[in-house]
Amino acid sequence: MKHSHIVLIVLVLLTACKNTITEQRYSQFILIQQTQGPDLGYNPLSGVSILYQDDYAFKDLNQNGELDIYEDWRETPSKRAQDLAQQISIEQIAGLMLYSPHMVVNDSVPNEKITACLLQDQMRHILVTKVKNAYTAALWHNNLQAIAEAQPFGIPTNNSSDPRNYTEADGEFNAGSGGDISQWPREIGLAATFDMDIIHRHAHIASIEYRALGITTTLSPQIDLSTDPRWRRFYGTFSEDADLCTDIARVYTDAFQTTPGSPTGWGNLSVNCMAKHWPGGGTGEGGRDAHYCFGQYGVYPGNNFEEHLLPFTQGALQLDGPTSSAAAIMPYYTISYGIDPSGENVANGYSRYIITDLLREKYGFNGVVCTDWIITADNPSVETMNGKPWGVEHLSVEERHFQAIYAGCDQFGGNDDKQPILAAYQLWCQRFGKESAEQRFRASAQRLLLNFFRVGVFENPYVDPNYTAQVVGCKEFVEEGYDAQLKSIVMLKNHQQVMPIKKGAKVYFPKRYYPASIGFFSRHQPNIAHYDWQIDTALIKQYYQLTDNPDEADFALLYIFSPEGNWGYSEKDVQQGGTGYVPISLQYEDYTATNARAQSIAGGDIKESFTNRTYLGKSDYSYNRYDMLQVIQTKQLMGDKPVIVLVQPARPFIPAEIEPYSDGLLLGFGVKDQAYLDILCGDAEPYGLLPMQLPKDMHTVETQLEDVAHDMECYTDADGHIYDFAFGLNWHGIIRDARVKKYAKH
Repeated sequence: MKHSHIVLIVLVLLTACKNTITEQRYSQFILIQQTQGPDLGYNPLSGVSILYQDDYAFKDLNQNGELDIYEDWRETPSKRAQDLAQQISIEQIAGLMLYSPHMVVNDSVPNEKITACLLQDQMRHILVTKVKNAYTAALWHNNLQAIAEAQPFGIPTNNSSDPRNYTEADGEFNAGSGGDISQWPREIGLAATFDMDIIHRHAHIASIEYRALGITTTLSPQIDLSTDPRWRRFYGTFSEDADLCTDIARVYTDAFQTTPGSPTGWGNLSVNCMAKHWPGGGTGEGGRDAHYCFGQYGVYPGNNFEEHLLPFTQGALQLDGPTSSAAAIMPYYTISYGIDPSGENVANGYSRYIITDLLREKYGFNGVVCTDWIITADNPSVETMNGKPWGVEHLSVEERHFQAIYAGCDQFGGNDDKQPILAAYQLWCQRFGKESAEQRFRASAQRLLLNFFRVGVFENPYVDPNYTAQVVGCKEFVEEGYDAQLKSIVMLKNHQQVMPIKKGAKVYFPKRYYPASIGFFSRHQPNIAHYDWQIDTALIKQYYQLTDNPDEADFALLYIFSPEGNWGYSEKDVQQGGTGYVPISLQYEDYTATNARAQSIAGGDIKESFTNRTYLGKSDYSYNRYDMLQVIQTKQLMGDKPVIVLVQPARPFIPAEIEPYSDGLLLGFGVKDQAYLDILCGDAEPYGLLPMQLPKDMHTVETQLEDVAHDMECYTDADGHIYDFAFGLNWHGIIRDARVKKYAKH
């Protein structure tokens, strides 16, 4: 594609004593620049024009020829949001309260579906997933903004993303901008650095790339405390530790939201943070996840609810920087069982106690509260991921919208139909009167609009595609991301200092067996089992000589994953007459839960005829048991020669099954293969620390409490090292630096 988006003309329109105004024309928009005011971007075909008043330029967004308060960038964002919230209709407010389903950007022109959402349902919050590439994403974004700008009041779109700066480029968000984006470790890998400077640089760089892509809200940070090691979303958290997670939440949110040099912190380099998931989603009973009905209950057997709030109340909501607090909060799907003093057990997005009494009144949060995705739809079965109306299944879809708004929510994630929201408005009128309904809905509108004004999209929602292509994934950002990957790798074992292994040595590197597995979002679409190289052999050959004969090798190298089994629910168990509930194992060998709870803490669903979700006496197995077997077999083949095992854990695992057969253990949390090799050969020194406890056995996993951190007996290896939180080795031995002194619990 030719880069036709170049400046066509530069005209001096007005020179005042203090303010010089110039115009730049791009193919998709016109940019008005002023020395004493913000840049103004608009599409001339939208009907929007420029007003000149007091020697300043303003956008006439409602096309009435007058300067309204919300159009006046000299006013505070709060005053502008209040003004516009009072002008727009209830139908427009309903549109603002929608948040789109996942949108894939494969073309520069928005498709019919998203266009209809903008025009018919007046939606203005868009969740962007995969994009073809950065340049196409910028074109798409500009075309989308032009459509929005032409509508009454000229309200732009607030485009958003889940975290997308991962090393993989094969998923819905980690495809980033077609892969051409700076790549960093997963969240648990960032936590493994225990380094706030790295966290800050990651968030700051990501915010620059997001704004270049037209993204003004990030659905992050995920600051749940992952206190149950079995939880499937462990990898997306910043650990189980409240101190570490709180510090990361504060630094991360500050860096994403702050425009350098801005007195308020807010500006055209700011990205709104939506911290999630209030009040913490890491306490699912038995480690089950609330995306599914079988994981709908979060439990607190250790009475440790308050600790799970700390990353929010002392982190994301108490920033050191001038933006003061995260712009938005997302509650999790879970029913925080037994927490509401009234005895009501409904999902957090429907709980007035969780959102209004705690979040808003006790902790003073007045920002946007957005539900997690698709909580108002029906869910047809226990094992499917569809709607998540936990605790309110008996209500109609319209009543569920009302209940969420009554609870204190402002917005519905994944909902693209305004009609149920309008029905909820009518229900509010019937219950509390029209005046109360107006106040409540306009309060949400004001909160939602404030996040538009603070990041400057009413002034200029457009991006220069050429700049986007240059900055997203630029060399400097890529290098910083890679350095963070190196620093996130944890060296657990280095028996007799076998590492580093000099380049040029002969390595035996067998193919890995990829078992049929079940993905997080597609439980019923398993992959096909196969053998393949886990690391590209061409990359290995840049470091070592490859041989397929263990007898010739100087050392062996294996790349494995942590055990992957059931999700805590088995359709096979149902078919055999059981309840469906089974244990979640963290070991490779088959596991039978002989010491599980005989009576579950929580349970009950309209689709089930029982309330006891115990899995006592039932078993789980690992899909990738061969990973363990390959380690054992390779050690047998190699004899006394070193066996180095690279592990990519999605959550804690039982080291006892592989550690005795390895001479070196390196853990990476979403890093490039090259990063492992740079550590292995000594080009970089291990720096990371364990962001989790690694348990001695499944007994300690089964007896730990879902809501309590650091309550497992940890594994001790052959060298006497305890695999506890904040443990790690470098070339000199156990790391005992300032990070360890600050965060270690042992």
